[in-house]
Amino acid sequence: MNSYSWLQLIFYLAVLLLLVKPLGSYMARIYQGKRTFLDRVLGPVERFIYRLSGVRSDEDMNWKTYAIAVMVFNVLGLLLVYALQRLQGFLPLNPQGLGAVTADSSWNTATSFASNTNWQGYGGETTMSYLTQMLGMTVQNFVSAATGMAVLIALIRGIVRHTTKGIGNFWVDLTRTILYILVPLSLVLALILVSQGVVQTFSPYKTATLLQPTTDTNGNTVTQQVLAVGPAASQIAIKQLGTNGGGFFNVNSAHPFENATPLSNFVEMLSILVISGALCYTFGVMVGDTRQGWALLITMTLIMVAFVGLAVWAEQGGNPILAKMGIDQTQTNINPGGNMEGKEVRFGIVNSAIWATATTSASNGSVNSMHDSFMPLGGMVPLFMIQLGEIIFGGVGSGLYGMLAFVIVAVFIAGLMVGRTPEYLGKKIEAYEMKMASLMLLIPIVLAKVGTAIAVVAPSGLATIWNTGGPHGFSEVLYAFSSAANNNGSAFAGLGANTPFYNTALGICMFFARYWLIVPALAIAGSLAQKKKVPASAGTLPTHTPLFMAWLIGVIIIVGALSFIPALALGPIVEHLMISG
Repeated sequence: MNSYSWLQLIFYLAVLLLLVKPLGSYMARIYQGKRTFLDRVLGPVERFIYRLSGVRSDEDMNWKTYAIAVMVFNVLGLLLVYALQRLQGFLPLNPQGLGAVTADSSWNTATSFASNTNWQGYGGETTMSYLTQMLGMTVQNFVSAATGMAVLIALIRGIVRHTTKGIGNFWVDLTRTILYILVPLSLVLALILVSQGVVQTFSPYKTATLLQPTTDTNGNTVTQQVLAVGPAASQIAIKQLGTNGGGFFNVNSAHPFENATPLSNFVEMLSILVISGALCYTFGVMVGDTRQGWALLITMTLIMVAFVGLAVWAEQGGNPILAKMGIDQTQTNINPGGNMEGKEVRFGIVNSAIWATATTSASNGSVNSMHDSFMPLGGMVPLFMIQLGEIIFGGVGSGLYGMLAFVIVAVFIAGLMVGRTPEYLGKKIEAYEMKMASLMLLIPIVLAKVGTAIAVVAPSGLATIWNTGGPHGFSEVLYAFSSAANNNGSAFAGLGANTPFYNTALGICMFFARYWLIVPALAIAGSLAQKKKVPASAGTLPTHTPLFMAWLIGVIIIVGALSFIPALALGPIVEHLMISG
């Protein structure tokens, strides 16, 4: 990385970290029931929603009731999105007259958006009507993100409270998250994006006359092009803020109508991580020790920066095969150089690498370049970030409760090493919490590896691997199942995933990877809430120090390495050795 590369990364991180404390403090006030500057406007709306739905805002739920509410609400959302796709040919706001989506694709998409994964096996502009995009995808972007944040807050309450069964009210947490956090931030971001040229309209697609006629594959002269438009900005805003990632258009944020300028690119990259990062500070405030939140945020940031550096280095180094052909790929401060394949010239290598790392560390899944065109080690970065398991920032809410599962494991191992009962923030970590945390760590790993194994031996899985006979095709399949099993949603491309086999298999992975992690997280919350607070002593392990941060990073990398290095060796690692030899 040269000085210009470092400058871009430092500026991005500086702005991100400057926003952590104010946004994190604001969200803590929301979840602690304290007044905010929006109460005068949104308070009556909130109370009206409770009256309309029959919710008692002062009613506490135990973890099982909370989990049932989460599951019922999300399954109903899944069914709604499925129905919208199957019936969209008969519904309004469909100016292009798009017909029903196939059953397997509808299942995949409905599960994807309900689970906050937003994997897309379809092209948005050729598949989904405006109504489906807004009422289905955009609404789920809000409620799936709010679900993850609500579960996190329930877990934090479990840590803070003692000798009680209540961990909050899901309906209140969901409502307050959407009303006071996601809607205001999305409104601001959408206005910024519209100012940069991101489209927001109900008009039919536009036909433009080409300045220079071209020829199609059949030899016919083409003088016009159809430009897909639609209500995109409103969906793009929440897709980034809610770490959803589903694109309005097929090429996602590489499309100029989704991501028009370097400024829109920077703002979108910032919005991918800002809520997940700020929730670390919210955590610190709510547990009464902001050092705990900063420690987790620093741990996440250090891992992400290391992998951004690897991605930029791999891409700026260029392609050895092209170098052997005598093609100049020299990189300077002025000329981006390196491997520009699959990247937008208006963003360049550094912004593409930062985005690829941020979107996969945050379980966002949106892209501004094609990961399939990265160099093998560059492509390994987003793949390994996904495989670490939605913890390096991670999805809004889900990233931090995933990280807390790793904290529980790290504390438990440290306690065993010194022969002392492990404790975290005054709560004893015992066998039950360790079992639930282990489930949260192991389920995505099992789903990703078993799904990949089945796909590379099943005829229906092999049939649409276009890069056959080499490690790159294996990487594409591994990426797809890793993405689905960790609720990320980004794709390596090059894999024909819109088939009954992949739509069904990936849908199953997305469903279980989301909800089989939520239920254990809530079980931990319920267990911790019932325990007494243990006073800190000389033998208590400090969990805010550089030593603990280093220990936590070691546990994260070891778990990731032991789980996926053998699979990575069959894909990007061996591919790197092949093209470098």
